[in-house]
Amino acid sequence: MQETYIHDKIVSQNDFVQGSLTIGEYENCTFENCNFASSDLSGFIFTDCTFNSCDLSLAQLTKTAFRDCLFRGCKMLGLRFDACNEFGLSFSFDGCQLNHSSFYNTKIKKTVFKNSQLQEVEFAACDLTNSVFENCDLSGALFENTNIEKADFRSSYNYSIDPEINRVAKAKFSILGISGLLEKYNITIEK
Repeated sequence: MQETYIHDKIVSQNDFVQGSLTIGEYENCTFENCNFASSDLSGFIFTDCTFNSCDLSLAQLTKTAFRDCLFRGCKMLGLRFDACNEFGLSFSFDGCQLNHSSFYNTKIKKTVFKNSQLQEVEFAACDLTNSVFENCDLSGALFENTNIEKADFRSSYNYSIDPEINRVAKAKFSILGISGLLEKYNITIEK
């Protein structure tokens, strides 16, 4: 059976909860205001695709390939990015809700998270080298045995990162966020 190959297509306002997207490879496609909530996207390949204002919450991502994809203004609650195809895994997020998602043990260097909610997100054992967290809410996010070397957290907030159990060399933090690095010591920091 031959897989479907779709390129340079704009898909707008489709509800894939009722009828599923045809399994296959999507290249340079744009998905706008689409509902993928609880859909099974297992085995799909998305290359250079853009998702604008889509709902992907609780979608199944087993062996799903995201290669150079952009998610903008998307609702992406409870996603298991750790189940994705790790070959070429790369994406960026702008204005997205990624609460309760997992990036456990993924290698996603240079990933950009911008203006996004990352509450209760699991980054344990993840390689986030050179990643950017710009204006992101990281309350309850788990960083454990995580490589955040050269990552930029200067404008993000509500994070708790233990430098003793994470690789933090040359990571950037603002003076206002320094308490997130010392939280385990239960000390008071005053201005």
